[in-house]
Amino acid sequence: MIDEGKPIFLQIAEQIENDIIDGTLAEESQVPSTNEFAAFHRINPATAGKGVNLLVDEGVLYKKRGIGMFVATGARDALVKKRRTQFVDDYVRPLLAEAEKLGIDPRTLSGLITDTSAEASDQKSAATARS
Repeated sequence: MIDEGKPIFLQIAEQIENDIIDGTLAEESQVPSTNEFAAFHRINPATAGKGVNLLVDEGVLYKKRGIGMFVATGARDALVKKRRTQFVDDYVRPLLAEAEKLGIDPRTLSGLITDTSAEASDQKSAATARS
């Protein structure tokens, strides 16, 4: 899981975010401790703590004194909203800019995306049928 190109504490925060978004960590459920993250990933507990505290600062997690960290109510919706905004900024805007450079209008681009998605779906179905 550790990617050398990104700070480890950010990767810990992203892992927790992913677990909240996909439902592995439900709202109001307890998050593994920083020591558990540290042991699992073989990292310094302070590094794991920095990732957890980042999410506390964002209101995604909260601390119950003496018990641990928990997922805040509304965290999943807030994370999905944040990720959608990031998705638009990181992928959609650059895609539109490149399409414009190539003279591809939005309607044609939409068709290309639909066709490519259908091809990927067909390939996935074919691979599943072979298994």
